[in-house]
Amino acid sequence: MGSTSPATEDPGAVPTGTPARGPSASGSIWKDAGRQLIRNPVFIVCSLIVLVVVSWALFPTLWTDKGKLECDININRTPPSWFPGTPPPGYDTDLDGYPLGTTTLGCDMYSQLIWGARPSIVVAVVVTALTALIGTTLGLWAGYYGGRVDTVISRVTDIFLGLPFLLGALLFLALLKSQSIWAVILVLVVLGWTQMARIVRGTALSLRDQDFVEAARAMGATNHRIILRHILPNALAPIIVLCTIYIGSFIAAEATLTFLGVGLKPPEVSWGITIAQGQAFAVAGFPHLLVFPCTVLVVTVLSFILMGDALRDALDPKGR
Repeated sequence: MGSTSPATEDPGAVPTGTPARGPSASGSIWKDAGRQLIRNPVFIVCSLIVLVVVSWALFPTLWTDKGKLECDININRTPPSWFPGTPPPGYDTDLDGYPLGTTTLGCDMYSQLIWGARPSIVVAVVVTALTALIGTTLGLWAGYYGGRVDTVISRVTDIFLGLPFLLGALLFLALLKSQSIWAVILVLVVLGWTQMARIVRGTALSLRDQDFVEAARAMGATNHRIILRHILPNALAPIIVLCTIYIGSFIAAEATLTFLGVGLKPPEVSWGITIAQGQAFAVAGFPHLLVFPCTVLVVTVLSFILMGDALRDALDPKGR
């Protein structure tokens, strides 16, 4: 299912902020970026896909009238009417009612994909928000203050980076002995903040000696005010880009951990659970059990990553 670690993103691929620019110049960059994104067809298409998936998570009943646990074992593994496969013996229900067939438990595949978006989006958004908060705070402290603060934070970051993301998640979830959504969120936050901290630290290092920061310091501004009013606004570009990529990466991470049996578990409904339940039957003449959930997962993750790439290009002044 590919790499799931946000820590594998290339730091050089993320814009390093807007050094040597004050707040007014930064505002102009955001306006230019907005105009460029509107003309980018890849960004528009990916944004529409993301909006659809988010609407699945927020308002699933607008897309389906079936409940997430509304299943009938007598019609399990029914393929779509247009898909190769034979309905189970004795099945006489109208196949048009199941456009994507049914799952191994007899649930409507279409409804399961819609209901399965909620845990994936919740995990990804909450983990991204928390990792951004932790990583940004530590990165700003390390980059702005330097010295011992930078040394301690950098060494702690190196320790967490030295632990393989997937292996670490498997280990921590096994130790927690819990497969709730909050356990998955906790583990992903613990392992996922490091790359954000490194990116923000590098941005803060490049900004702390710029002229507008020195001017604010000469006027008597406190370190706290300088960080919040001058360093942080100029570091927003790489933070936003990385957060967009993070959401896609954490969706894939949640699905992978669930697929491996240490993430979410029934009766929760998620794309990872649907894939895990269907893998044994996909090679036995029921490929739709893997084709549809894997397609939705890949398209969603790819949309977030491509949005992040488009944001990076639009917010990087050197690229224009």
